[in-house]
Amino acid sequence: MDKINIRHLEIYAHHGVFPKEKQEGQVFYLDAELYLSLHEAGQTDDLTKTVHYGEVCELMKETFTERSFDLIERAAEVVVQKVLLAYPLIRKMTLTVNKPHAPIPIPFENVSVQIERGWKRAYLGIGSNLGDKRKYIEDAVGKLKKNELIREVRCSKLLVTKPYGGVEQDDFLNGAIEIETLLSPMELLTFLQQLEQEAHRERKVHWGPRTLDLDILFYEDVISNDPKLLIPHRDMQNRRFVLEPLSELCPCYVNQLLQKTVYEMLMELPD
Repeated sequence: MDKINIRHLEIYAHHGVFPKEKQEGQVFYLDAELYLSLHEAGQTDDLTKTVHYGEVCELMKETFTERSFDLIERAAEVVVQKVLLAYPLIRKMTLTVNKPHAPIPIPFENVSVQIERGWKRAYLGIGSNLGDKRKYIEDAVGKLKKNELIREVRCSKLLVTKPYGGVEQDDFLNGAIEIETLLSPMELLTFLQQLEQEAHRERKVHWGPRTLDLDILFYEDVISNDPKLLIPHRDMQNRRFVLEPLSELCPCYVNQLLQKTVYEMLMELPD
């Protein structure tokens, strides 16, 4: 991917654990890499097709100096998020915060932290089989759209499906959602669980009825074996109510565990 490089942006700020650092401040140097497509700007000579790096530098300075943090790790996170939200064309950003005057009592050249953050594509499963099912789903989609760390929300058609798992209950309304997000997988899971709680979901019976069910099906090409969050979503290859709406959004998306596309998994299901 193309990128814009910003090197050694000098900023005087007051970050640090020690009182003297907060009171007197010191010079920091910021290095940034902004990843975006520059092809159209290069073809048209049109500033609106790229980002104004002078303005990005001003925003970085403003954000870096408006608050005092103990850790430059935290300062870096705040700056990167601010830039990514302000400039939608930037897909990813790497930021290095250099602290050459850190209070270290032996000779050294520099101390720095570097982080990389960007918009990640994720696919979610959504369903409901209690109360006003469609409203629960529509409300959840609306809250996804209102979260500033989520964008490009796209929904499949909703399907009426039979319950899965052998528990007698009402039919489900199921769908799939595509998003781009700055949230990490665990942060996204926490947000989805918050939406379920707001819909008064109760977890009394495994595979039982629920007002709202939200699952992370894919998160980029991440494979997670964390017991709290399994990605790709396990057993999706056996669930038509997952694969059918998902194939509407991303039929060629590859399950990295099974090395099969969504469409292939759907076609392998028995009628």
